[in-house]
Amino acid sequence: MHETTLLLIEVGALLLGMSLLGRLSLRLGISPIPFYLILGLAFGNGGLLPLEASEEFFATGAEIGVILLLALLGLEYTAQELVDGLKSSRTAGVLDALLNALPGAAMALLLGWGPIAAVALAGVTWVSSSGVVAKLLRDLGRLSNRETPSVLAILVLEDLAMAFYLPVLSALVIGVSLLQGAIAVAIAVAVVLLILLVALRHGHVVSRLFPAEHAEPLLLGVLGLVMLVAGVAQEVNVSAAVGAFLVGIALSGRVAANASAVLTPLRDLFAAMFFVFFGLTTDSSAILSMMPAAAALALVTILTKLVSGSYAARRAGVGTLGQWRAGLVLAPRGEFSIVIAGLAVGAGVEPALAPLATAYVLITIVAGTFLARVPDAAWFRAAVRRRAAGPGIAARP
Repeated sequence: MHETTLLLIEVGALLLGMSLLGRLSLRLGISPIPFYLILGLAFGNGGLLPLEASEEFFATGAEIGVILLLALLGLEYTAQELVDGLKSSRTAGVLDALLNALPGAAMALLLGWGPIAAVALAGVTWVSSSGVVAKLLRDLGRLSNRETPSVLAILVLEDLAMAFYLPVLSALVIGVSLLQGAIAVAIAVAVVLLILLVALRHGHVVSRLFPAEHAEPLLLGVLGLVMLVAGVAQEVNVSAAVGAFLVGIALSGRVAANASAVLTPLRDLFAAMFFVFFGLTTDSSAILSMMPAAAALALVTILTKLVSGSYAARRAGVGTLGQWRAGLVLAPRGEFSIVIAGLAVGAGVEPALAPLATAYVLITIVAGTFLARVPDAAWFRAAVRRRAAGPGIAARP
């Protein structure tokens, strides 16, 4: 069979399967993310029927999906709101790094993998998945919630921290000189500051580049700018997601509102591809041996994310339910965790790091998808109200 024909068949079958699973998730009232992951696992490495022709197609679609998720999140906020959120969340960002990186480092040392593997696994457990969290916020209708800016501030701080972390990790595992690592960090920081400065000072000028009332040129222009900036950011070791997010906040007014409307269908398509691709590239047979260690690590770091996320929301003046929502929605890890593990394993640090990271990410995504809904449950709300009222009041008839 011709390769293009096989590609069309595989992509068509997967998209149809995603549609059916999405409909099932609507019936069940849950996020479709776990179903997309399971679909990818079923047809990925070690699955029932591995697919090869469509893997590169879904890899590109996955990259675009994360970029669009963060770009549309950026369209919901202004540059000033982002800066205010970052300022108020600095302490929470430090707490988030310490609480979530240390368990990964400790696990690597307990397994006898050595200090470099400890630095790598610390990064795996530290950073939440921007793509998964963004989709959860949208699926659960929380984009306008009071705790959401605190969640976004944590995500942006983590992604910005990767501009420092990844060059340092590269220097450790590949043997790059400290000078080269320092230069890479300096360039990354300069690019982020430049994009943020343009968003703050000249966002209105950027918005004028696009015709707000004409869907086709608006779609092409905004999508082109988002992907261009994301690519430039990634080239200098900054997260492409951060670049896309900053482009989103640079746009304002009717341009932002109309761009969000025309980009939403594309985001839905490519975001779903991201989760399926993650399953496709996961060898289900290789992760079984590391499942106990991954489950223990996931349990600890879901709790530490709950602490750091709720702390950030509390500092922003958010109520108890909002603090729970902020902490639990940050539980999933994803794209950065896999990138970090791949970088370390590719340099020959510790082969078992890859299956551990994969199992860990799968557990946190699946568990986090369900845990994020818990604060919306009637029984949970009632429990929070009873605790806030106090034992004396709760005991009244």
